[in-house]
Amino acid sequence: MKKILFILALAALVTGVIPGESKFREKPEWKKFFAAEGVPGTIVVVDERNGDRLVCDSERAGTRFLPASTFKVPHALFALDAGVVSDEFQLFKWDGVKREMEGWNRDQTLRSSMRYSVVWLYQEFARKLGQAKEKAYLEKIGYGNADPSGGVDRFWLDGGLRISAFEQVDFLRRLYRNELPFRKEHQLLVKDIMVVEANRKYILRAKTGWTGRTEKQIGWWIGWVELDDGPVFFALNIDMPGGSKDTPKREAISRAVLGSIGALPK
Repeated sequence: MKKILFILALAALVTGVIPGESKFREKPEWKKFFAAEGVPGTIVVVDERNGDRLVCDSERAGTRFLPASTFKVPHALFALDAGVVSDEFQLFKWDGVKREMEGWNRDQTLRSSMRYSVVWLYQEFARKLGQAKEKAYLEKIGYGNADPSGGVDRFWLDGGLRISAFEQVDFLRRLYRNELPFRKEHQLLVKDIMVVEANRKYILRAKTGWTGRTEKQIGWWIGWVELDDGPVFFALNIDMPGGSKDTPKREAISRAVLGSIGALPK
């Protein structure tokens, strides 16, 4: 039995395929949402209200891509665990360098850095953590290929780190249940700063990503919707040939898919 488990784990590490992917049901009708936005892509959905495990384009969903800013979710956990960040109130001073996103050009807290996806602050965290510790954390949580090569402050942006949509959902489900190997209060804090929308009907926690530094640009939207009868997890990635012009398409497609199964308002 141990030998079988080892072989499965090794296969996942080498190919990017995770055990259980075959249990997902293809939803070819979701392709219309991608077609409406004029981009190819994939989305993985695990609906714990009814046990559905759904995917549009399972081949792409098993393909690993750079995580870009979706890596801020585990990265925040790394920084908290290592003491690089003490709590959500710690203030990190802006270095005065004007950057392309207005929300980056100010002092930051962990909460604001997640909301505005402040790359420079997470690069600062990475330099303080160092490559060896980054790799140890990546391996500890089994995050994608766990490869922090290509520069300690950019391996998730244009370096060696890769993760699939299936693996993103697996990570999110463990975070939701506080099952990651970090203090519970740190996992609760990171989930709190991921909130995008909240009302009496649902809570949406999510994070965007965009590989804007690479020749072939990829966009992500990952997260979950908390509903009275259970959470619905999702991980989408799309090609973004139009660069920044395509950024709204990540959320538009995801919301259309989630709306089609009653997880978000249409």
